[in-house]
Formats: sequence, structure tokens, C-alpha cells
Amino acid sequence: MGDTADATAPTEPTLEEQIAAYQREFKDLDPQVEQVVSALGRLNRRMNVAYGRQTATLGISNAEWEVLKALVLSGAPYRLGPGEIAKRLGLTPAAMTHRIDRMVAEGLVTRDRDESNRVRVIIELTDTGREKWLEAMRLATVFEEDLLQDLSGEERGLLGELLTRLLRRVEDAQPDAGGRLSDLE
Repeated sequence: MGDTADATAPTEPTLEEQIAAYQREFKDLDPQVEQVVSALGRLNRRMNVAYGRQTATLGISNAEWEVLKALVLSGAPYRLGPGEIAKRLGLTPAAMTHRIDRMVAEGLVTRDRDESNRVRVIIELTDTGREKWLEAMRLATVFEEDLLQDLSGEERGLLGELLTRLLRRVEDAQPDAGGRLSDLE
């Protein structure tokens, strides 16, 4: 019964089909540019799904993983204010509050008042949160190595350089686009 539903579900066109349709409708399209941009978009989407499946096996969401990552990137003692985390993730303070509430309940982080400034709240990574982050990194490393297995070390280096150049171009053109833009939510 599941096979019937799968067979009738619409499928995403191949990159070649998508580019051909775009060229049919928009004659000025550069097919090489479209292939790169479309492939990057699809790769990003599929990698996000894969990472989401991995974090789900650990009992955390991608959203929680992002908070854990922000705390780890801040360095020991892995402490930030909720506003700092929200800014790093491109979230509103309200969205951050709900996320932190869940993570405190799950024992991934603690939330305490700053002893030197009782108005300020500090979010700190727990040992459990750090272990979840490390396990997610172990899973991601296996996935990423498998993803790049067909590329030589030289090709990996070149791909990394090329993607970094593209990223810098976008960052220079859209310096405010580091997080989720409110007009796109």
C-alpha cells in the first residue's frame, strides 16, 4: 500500500529537467550558472534533512543542535547570554526563550543569573549537552566523509576554496543575511 502512494507522489525534476524548463521559459538563462546554484540548493536541503535525522537519533532537534554549537563555538566555559545566542542564530529573543526552555528541561543547558549582573541571564552548556554535541559531530563526520569519498584530497581542497569564494561573495553582497531574515520567516 505504501508503494502505491510513493509511485503517485510527484517527484522533483532532475537538475537537467529543471534547467531545460527554465531555459524554455527564460531564454537569457546561463545553464552553467543555474546548474551550480540549483545543485548547491538541493545539496543544502538534502544535507539539512540528513543532519536532522542524525540529531533526531540523539533525541535533539536541529534547532537544539544550533544552540549547542553556538555555545561550543564560544569556547570554554561555554556560556552566553540568550540574546547573544539569538543574534548568532538569527532568531528573535522570543524564539530563543522557547528553545532554551526546552533545552533546560532536557538537561542540555542551564539558565542562571549572572552573579556580577543579576539582571543578565547566562546559558551554559551542561556535560549532557556537550556529550550530545560530540555525538552529533561523530555522526556528522561519518556522513561528511561518505559524502566526499569520491573526491581526492586535492579536489576537496579546491571545492572548499571555490565554495568559500562563493560564500564570501554572498556575505559581501548581503552582510545582514547571516541568520534567518524576518521577512522570510
